[in-house]
Amino acid sequence: MSSSDPAPAEGEGHVHAPSLPPFVFALFFIFGGITSLNDVLIPKLKELFTLNYTQAMLVQFCFFAAYLVIGIPGAKLVKRIGYMRGAVAGLMTMTAGCLLFIPASTTATYPLFLLALFILASGVVIVQVVANPLISLLGPQETAHSRLTFAQAFNSFGTFVFPLVGAGLILGTLADVSAEDFEGAALAAYRTAESAMIVKTYLGLAAAITVVAGAVWLFRNRLQGEKHEASSGLAGFDLLARPRFGFGALCIFLYVGAEVAIGSIVINYLTLDDVLGRPESVIGWMVSLYWGGAMIGRFIGSALLRLVSPGKILAAVAVGAIALIALSTNSSGTLAAYSLLAIGLM
Repeated sequence: MSSSDPAPAEGEGHVHAPSLPPFVFALFFIFGGITSLNDVLIPKLKELFTLNYTQAMLVQFCFFAAYLVIGIPGAKLVKRIGYMRGAVAGLMTMTAGCLLFIPASTTATYPLFLLALFILASGVVIVQVVANPLISLLGPQETAHSRLTFAQAFNSFGTFVFPLVGAGLILGTLADVSAEDFEGAALAAYRTAESAMIVKTYLGLAAAITVVAGAVWLFRNRLQGEKHEASSGLAGFDLLARPRFGFGALCIFLYVGAEVAIGSIVINYLTLDDVLGRPESVIGWMVSLYWGGAMIGRFIGSALLRLVSPGKILAAVAVGAIALIALSTNSSGTLAAYSLLAIGLM
């Protein structure tokens, strides 16, 4: 594979590099999948370290805190070294986070798991900073929206596939005994043994990410003509003063919070006696139904937006989500389970 490619043509504003989009789609698939894998990790760590829900949700807190902490520095890094090298930097940071699961497991230390997740998420943030503008650059500006929508489909597919596979690998090893049955050295040994599959899963991810990083590195000079506008670290915050933009940002904040919160607790919710009453190792895969619904909902929404105003669609799905939550919390059994999972469609 050649590491050279023509710079953007004069006046076109994009790069003709047909070999690059598959790698960008792979980036969307990877960071989407890794983010949703937390939903499988939470019940595992909750059992191993006998955590309450507040402590268990620190997994998502540490992961998404990276977006707040690393977002602006990550953007500055990409402006300095370019998209392709920025992607490699993000991928290798993700690899470092995956490798940190080794000492976290061998020492059976929950804070180390949280640190590993923060570093992993930091890499995800950098990759996202690269991926969105890069997919717009790889073709005519007038078709950038369709390319980004197509790329987001790979992101959604990752959120569906990773929990499906991860549930079998991570939750499938939950033993019949509980961490509450041990203490002292026996407890540490139990945690180390039970977290072994977590380590193996993330080591596999580290290997796959490293391969993708190596492939992207070979293409590091493909965007020789890329340009970044100079801006301060606080650029864009003035837009929050505009009511429409400010309320839009608030809506995204609330939406992401709700989406992540539901995905994080859905496995534990399904294990309740008045819902499905089955162990995590049996029903863990069902979180993929939630994220699969989100994937299908995105495709349906994309088509409906051509026919119906966004405001009406947003109102309809908001009412639908509220109705499904009310139905789930006021019912039991399979109705409670599948009505909660169906929220993904909204």
